[in-house]
This record gives sequence, structure tokens and C-alpha cells, in this order.
Amino acid sequence: MSLTIQISDESAAQLAQAAEHGFSVEAWVEELANEKAAMASETRTREQEAPEVIERILELQKRVKPDPEGWTLRD
Repeated sequence: MSLTIQISDESAAQLAQAAEHGFSVEAWVEELANEKAAMASETRTREQEAPEVIERILELQKRVKPDPEGWTLRD
């Protein structure tokens, strides 16, 4: 597949640095794509776990008895 993209001067400089370290354009783009995909997957996992965590916290709060002396976290 062939694709033409326009990138900023800053990105071009980073690409030049990657080339100096032995990365081809293809390898560099693949590495960036893999990193972005991993971050997106991690974000989705956290979003999926959030309702379960909230439910667990609410269940734990039901078992907590109030302080008999009336103290609160604000005191």
C-alpha cells in the first residue's frame, strides 16, 4: 500500500532522528500505531471496569456502620 501524508516540521525532525537510529519510516509508523492501539485498549478496559468498581464501593459502603460518637471524616 502506498500513502502520502503531510507532517509538521517537528514530526519530520523526529522521523529523521528515528532514521538515524536505524528505523525505517514503515517501522517507525508501525511502532507509533502499536503504541496508540495499546493506549486505546487500556482506556477501553478502564472504562469497562468503572461500573464494576463503583458497584463494589457502594456494596462496601452499605456494610459500614456510622461512628457511635458521631464523628465524620470532616472532624
